[in-house]
Amino acid sequence: MNRFAILFSGRGSNLEAILQHWSRPEENPDTRLSTPVLALSNRPDAQGLERARAAGLPAKVIDHKSFAHREAFEGAMIEALDEVEAEWIVCAGFMRVLTPSFLKRYEGRVLNTHPSLLPAFPGINAPEQAIAAGVTVSGCTVHFVDDGVDTGPIIAQGVVPVRPGDDGQVLGDRIRAVEHDLYPRAIARVLSGQVHREGRSVEVKGPPLGRS
Repeated sequence: MNRFAILFSGRGSNLEAILQHWSRPEENPDTRLSTPVLALSNRPDAQGLERARAAGLPAKVIDHKSFAHREAFEGAMIEALDEVEAEWIVCAGFMRVLTPSFLKRYEGRVLNTHPSLLPAFPGINAPEQAIAAGVTVSGCTVHFVDDGVDTGPIIAQGVVPVRPGDDGQVLGDRIRAVEHDLYPRAIARVLSGQVHREGRSVEVKGPPLGRS
């Protein structure tokens, strides 16, 4: 059984989508080989803390502002992750860049989602970047995390249209609707052993994950 922790910083909408997916193993059999063991936030005011607790998942805050150095903050996170024997890390709106040292400890076992069709528009404000560039489609990307910013090997992508008159909020909401469906399914597929990664090449077994 693969044990995973969910890292987040804010509302926790992806966290909630993940927990709902795992709450229905009859509908989502890929989830039967893994279990969430901790919701961990770097912000004490994160709304996702209540979402996690309402779902019965232990939730913990490690405020990054309480530490003078990023390494000390991550050391505290690792202690909390070790306490629950977390083997995988799922980032769900976690607004802190993880150091190479942290990533090495969980090498190949850190997942993330980003609101663009990577490699286009990495970093912050991706929907706004897409609108400014004049693209006609955008979407979300589920990927392994490496020590770059949104540069890890791609697992799955979901496509949404960019419509005339969209602003960042409207496009972001459209992307999130797809993300909330795609990300939990991709996580479950990875943790059930149906995703093989070799370098930057990722093979996903089973039906295609992406929906447009």
